[in-house]
Amino acid sequence: QVQVVESGGGLVQAGGSLRLSCAASGSTFRLNTFGWYRQAPGKQRELVADIEKTSKINYADSVKGRFTIITDSAKNTVYLQMNSLKPEDTAVYYCKFSVWATFWSPRSTDYWGQGTQVTISS
Repeated sequence: QVQVVESGGGLVQAGGSLRLSCAASGSTFRLNTFGWYRQAPGKQRELVADIEKTSKINYADSVKGRFTIITDSAKNTVYLQMNSLKPEDTAVYYCKFSVWATFWSPRSTDYWGQGTQVTISS
């Protein structure tokens, strides 16, 4: 079975940095993608950043220039490097690992991490 292990959340002051990790294992397909999402209290889950099948990386406008996705293909792991953190970044962050049978498959099979709490104090 596919397993997604997520870690790295914590409490930091505004202006600080934090790095989240997401490691996936157990996939039998070679075409995999990752995405980072977050959900703040009383808000819907929103996309933070993701990697498309084409390897293009997308960032939400609210984090562009501050957050960066880093990949480690040898470990099948991705990181979300978060710099210049703001109180509005406070949320539970989730990693989504997607597997594709082929490049042209219409839908992926998605697996989610357990979520990690990120709290930014002012």
